[in-house]
Amino acid sequence: MKRTGMTRPLDSLGRIVLPKEMRMTMEIEIGDPLEFFIEDKTLMLRKYKSTNCTFCGSLDTNTYYKDQFICNDCAGELKTAEPQPVPIPGPVAVPSPQNVPPKKSYRRTDDILAKMRELMQEHPQSSQKQLASMLGISQGRVSQLKKLM
Repeated sequence: MKRTGMTRPLDSLGRIVLPKEMRMTMEIEIGDPLEFFIEDKTLMLRKYKSTNCTFCGSLDTNTYYKDQFICNDCAGELKTAEPQPVPIPGPVAVPSPQNVPPKKSYRRTDDILAKMRELMQEHPQSSQKQLASMLGISQGRVSQLKKLM
């Protein structure tokens, strides 16, 4: 096991926050399921890998290739698919700061707050649960955002 030097307190509900650096390194996105393991007195967790087919979602998977499950139909299609030409790398252009594509990031709080204000004006009698479903966020997050207003 590799030490990170990061520590996080456990809150009164038994929750911890995974540091952003770890989530980015491990490619863990909001909503991704995590799997827990216990070995002796060590708690380990990792991103859960489903046993469904990576391509079609079928449950009849019996092929495991490069950490992914694949069903027989998709494996057959991959075998018979025509190979795609591999592009030959040319000189690498260093993008200027104006042309750098934005990183995949979480929705900004300001954007969500603005949308929530609009929804609250349109639907003044909405509950937090209804606002959460309209915004696509958790009810707890709606409560946090209301405190910021």
